[in-house]
Order: sequence, then C-alpha cells, then structure tokens
Amino acid sequence: MSEQFKRSLGLIDGTMLVAGSMIGSGVFIVSADMMRNVGSPGLMLLVWIISGILTVTAAVSYGELAGMFPKAGGQYVYLREAYGSLVAFLYGWAFFSVIQTGTIAAVGVGFSKFAAYLIPAVSEKNILLDLGFFKLSAAQVVSIMSIMLLTWINSRGLENGKWIQLILTFTKIAALALLIIFGLTIGFNADVWSANWGAGFWNFGTWTMSGETPVFTAVQGGVLAIASAIAVSSVGSLFSMEAWNSVTFVAGEMRNPQRNIGLSLFLGTLTVTIIFLLANVMYTATLLPEQIAFAKDDRVGIAAGVAAFGPGIVLLIAVMLMISTFGCNNGLILSGARVYYTMAKDGLFFSKAADLNKSNVPGYALWTQCIWASGLCLTGRYGDLLDYVIFTVLLFYILTIAGIFILRRKLPDAERPYKAFGYPVVPVVYMAATLFICVNLLIYKPLYSWPGLGIVLLGVPLYYWLAKNKSAEQA
Repeated sequence: MSEQFKRSLGLIDGTMLVAGSMIGSGVFIVSADMMRNVGSPGLMLLVWIISGILTVTAAVSYGELAGMFPKAGGQYVYLREAYGSLVAFLYGWAFFSVIQTGTIAAVGVGFSKFAAYLIPAVSEKNILLDLGFFKLSAAQVVSIMSIMLLTWINSRGLENGKWIQLILTFTKIAALALLIIFGLTIGFNADVWSANWGAGFWNFGTWTMSGETPVFTAVQGGVLAIASAIAVSSVGSLFSMEAWNSVTFVAGEMRNPQRNIGLSLFLGTLTVTIIFLLANVMYTATLLPEQIAFAKDDRVGIAAGVAAFGPGIVLLIAVMLMISTFGCNNGLILSGARVYYTMAKDGLFFSKAADLNKSNVPGYALWTQCIWASGLCLTGRYGDLLDYVIFTVLLFYILTIAGIFILRRKLPDAERPYKAFGYPVVPVVYMAATLFICVNLLIYKPLYSWPGLGIVLLGVPLYYWLAKNKSAEQA
C-alpha cells in the first residue's frame, strides 16, 4: 500500500471544493420552511444574511488553524491539538455517525427529489417495499446508488474526484448565475416585487394551511421572540452552507496548504453566500410569500423558475439541480474519508482506514463512509436528516473556534501564516450567536437536537474502549 498522499490540489481546486460542497439542493428547498417560520420576505432574507455572515466569519477564523496545521483531517486535527484526543475523537465519531454521512445522505435524498421530475417512478411516493415498520422508496434506492457511484469514482484516485468537482461546480455556479440574472430581468414580476418589498416586508408571523388556503398569523413578540424564530429558521440556511470546511480535510493533498487553504475557505464561502442571497432575492421577484412557503414539495427553486419562465423550464431546472446535488456529494465524499484516515492513524478508527490504496486515496475509509451514509438514507426524509446534522455541526464549530484562543496561549510562538480576522471580537461574536442558535434548537426542536447531543456523548465510552484496546496492543 502507498503511504503518502500526492499534493495535487491548487487554489482553484480548493475553492471549487469549498463552493461545490456547499452548493447542493438546500438553497432550492429550505426557503419554504424558513418562510413558514418567520412569515415575511424581509425576515427570510435576514436569516440568509446572518447565516452567510456566520459562515464567512467561521471560515476566516479557520484560516488561522489551517495555516498552523496543514495536515489531512482538518477540523479533527485542530480539536486534537487544542483539547486532546478525547474531544477530537468525539468530533470524529459525530462526523462519521451523523455529520458527514448524514449530510451525504440528505444531499443524496435531495438528488432523488429532483430526479423524480425527470423520472416520476423514482419519487418518494413509489414504495418498493412496505413492511409496516419500514418502507423502502424508489427515491431511497436512487440516493444510495448515487452515493455508491461517487464513492467508486473517488476510490479510483484523487484526479477523478478533482475533475468531477471542477466541472460540476463551474457548471452549477454558471447555471445558478443565469437563473438569478434572468429571474431578476426577464422573469421579474413588478406586482409580486411590490407586494413583497412593500409594507409587509418585515411582518413577523407564521404561514399555515387552512384546508386549501394559506393563512398568515401575525406573532406578537419583541426582539427576543424574533431572534428565536430566526435562530430556529437558520437550520435550513446553515445546513445549505454546511461543508465549507471540506477543504481542510484534504490539506495533505493541497499544494502550499498554509496559503491555499485559508484563501480557498474565504473565496469559496464568500462566493456561495452572495449567490445564495441573490437566489432568494430572485424568489421574492417571482413568488409571493405564501407561494414560497407552500411550493410543491418545498421545491422553491423550481416554483420560481416556473413563475418566471413557464412550465417548460421545469425539466431544465431539475437537471441543473441534479448536477448541483451530485457535485455537492462528490466533494463531501472525497473529503470526508480523509478524517477517518487521520483518526485511524491515531488508533481511533478501523485500522484499515489508515491505508491508502494503489490510487493513493483511503479506499477503505471511502467505502466505510459509503455504507453508513447509505444506511442513513433509509432512516428519514430530507428535513429530518437536516435537523439531526446541524445541531451537532454547530457545537463543534463553537469548540473549534474556541480552540483558537486556547492555541494562542498553548502555542504562542507557532507559525501562523493567517490570523483570525477581527480576533478576539469577531470569533467571540460568532460563538455567542451560534450558541444562541443551539440553545433555541434544544428548546424548539428537541426531537432532533437532543438525540444529536446524545450521539456525541455516546462517543465517550467508545473512546475509552478504543483507548484501552490501543494500550493493550502496545503493551
């Protein structure tokens, strides 16, 4: 087996990995739930703006850590250096059990959602097996097949995954840009725009259905009530921007990682934040609030395309979204396996995951990830997977950025090609805002946030069991 990664990724590759991993199906779906929760275009856009600011802030903060530790494993390595192996393992355990694999599963389910527009037989409604306690849909089968295909491609070498990522990311950025431009020009509806950007722009409330009629219910509350609603609604937008840290996992394959990882993080997250915000502005130029809130199957992107250009555009948008989700999962699959590789090197994952195959990639880690992500595709729908993932993700983002403070005391003389932007104020603001979101998720979405926390804590006895076995082997 080969023992070394090949450094074959440059700045453009890194930026495309960040952007491509972020742009999946979320931006075309989650705005519906956000509108139902906050009630108005202004507050929906505010959620996206806040999520974008938080994401870019986290990315530029990670630049300091990436410059200090340009190694495969990324966030796992940062946590290990700041807190020790237990906290790092808990992240790696959560990463494997729910964060990365759950995201891969959710994006795979998103892929099948849009494939159903082209081939109705692969929809969630087509149940292939019904055992009462378990149902298998055609959409789940398609999701799993797409994950397996991308895993096979990436197991054949980094160059394969790299070129798929470059081509598909350029394609979906261009397609999104054209959809936004034409939606705001050719498809622009002056009446809809006036209604959305008029007196009700900042109305706070919820949208529900009474029979076949959408009903807006104003919510009387102060700043705290609005902030709580925004926090809960940000699950969708933050999930849509998730995986921006993927480039840190492939640091061992980056050329000049001290420079290129930090720049890739900044350029990729900023580009995607701008695109996502403009896409939602385009929604407000083509759809009324209730049309956003109750778009069929939450497919707001398709509803906006139909409103702007007519039903003939549906198949074209569906193809674009399939490309988007396929490219997103390629980046997730490519990068995620590098974390398990590093964990295995530390004796905290299956030992075979530390092997590189003849193509200089962690093949065993890739297929282990594939099997678990495929299993998660069978456990729930897109929204359920989304809620399970984001709470756990945010917890570890807080810990990782707090690690900047710890490492500045612990390693004051370490080389830092980049320093966290606005330190210490900006990182502290990020941690406070993210902690507020986590607390609200525990209160208002307990069925998903508490199990996510429980999954993390299950890693504690597992860590000590692995550590005990490791000590016994070394004795």
